[in-house]
Amino acid sequence: MINEIKDDAQTRMDKSIESFRISLQKIRTGRAHPSLLSHLTVSYYGVNTPLTQAATVSVQDSRTLVVQPFEASMVQPVEKALMESDLGITPNTAGNVIRLPLPALTEERRKDMTKIVRSEAESAKVAVRNIRRDSNSTLKELESEKEISEDELHKAEDEIQKITDLHVKKIDEMSAVKEKELMEI
Repeated sequence: MINEIKDDAQTRMDKSIESFRISLQKIRTGRAHPSLLSHLTVSYYGVNTPLTQAATVSVQDSRTLVVQPFEASMVQPVEKALMESDLGITPNTAGNVIRLPLPALTEERRKDMTKIVRSEAESAKVAVRNIRRDSNSTLKELESEKEISEDELHKAEDEIQKITDLHVKKIDEMSAVKEKELMEI
């Protein structure tokens, strides 16, 4: 019973870390990377489809992404999706190829981006702590129903705290790496 609760907490915390990693990928640094467009969807024959399933995204140079739709008829919808995205980048279309020149980030914008990273990190930590709280309350219910002893409760709470500390440390490390990446010129 206790192991199931710990395993559930571990799995849910891992999912929080994965969600944090994905949100970090969306935060643009000064360099071009295909993952900047991974969250975008395009209307593909009336169905919202991830951009990566409707076009090839590649890096031309350190500041330019190239998007090449699989079908010529998809150039306009892909361009429209890029224009409406939250990236703030104006696409340049030449035939079947769409180029996205990434402007250099100003020092002020870099600092804003690090604030966003810290905010996302804090949200991820809160999620991990909420999972810890849920697990501990489940354990306390078991103890109050006399299914586990008080010693088992304290031991399990300590183990869940160790799992929580590991995940919070991982979030801090990921956040520090992203902040360093943002502040590089």
